[in-house]
Amino acid sequence: MANTYSWDCKTVDTYPTQDTFSDVVYNVHWRLTGTDDTGEHSATVIGTQTISVETIDAETFVAFESLTHDDVVGWVETEMGEERVAELKSSVDSQIADKLAPKSVTKTIGSVGEFMPSSEEA
Repeated sequence: MANTYSWDCKTVDTYPTQDTFSDVVYNVHWRLTGTDDTGEHSATVIGTQTISVETIDAETFVAFESLTHDDVVGWVETEMGEERVAELKSSVDSQIADKLAPKSVTKTIGSVGEFMPSSEEA
């Protein structure tokens, strides 16, 4: 099973001003989705990630209107670190595996076929 992963990091919180900069991203609302190789099963984890703004300078700052999704994904992955990203992907993998081979299934009595009334209702 080879799952593929995609990030959605399009929603961000910004400081209207930070030092001499405007619309400084300091928090990212992220969603990591994994999809199995058939494309039929997927799972998602969501969260937020704080982005360090203490070391922003003119050379590293990216104006909000110039930001790309890839920029923000890179920030999130860097702030999280490889180990945390691997843990999140593992969580997604486990959710997909549970969909492929569930360990537990919730069912409702009488929901398959026609409803069978109890002897008191007949």
